Amino acid sequence: MSELTGKQKRFLRGLGQRLSPAAVVGKGGLSDRAVGNVAHLLADHELVKVRLPEGPVRKVIATELALAVDAACVGVVGRTALLYRPGELLAPDRRISLP
Repeated sequence: MSELTGKQKRFLRGLGQRLSPAAVVGKGGLSDRAVGNVAHLLADHELVKVRLPEGPVRKVIATELALAVDAACVGVVGRTALLYRPGELLAPDRRISLP
């Protein structure tokens, strides 16, 4: 996944404000099931909010999760990470058009 520009990240964060967390990573950290779930959600929606465990490792977990599903980590605020991966298989009217 190519690096997103600042303008693109701001645009995606704006879209992500109205989303609810669709996936949760528990205290045990990243599991194969959690990675598979997020990958499936990204294939269907392109932009996904993920709830992370408390503690200082949440940014590390968000980065590892983004690498595992070949997505860009748009941002981490509190216990919530926002991930984006373009969906090539989605219909053109369902895709997010980045600025």
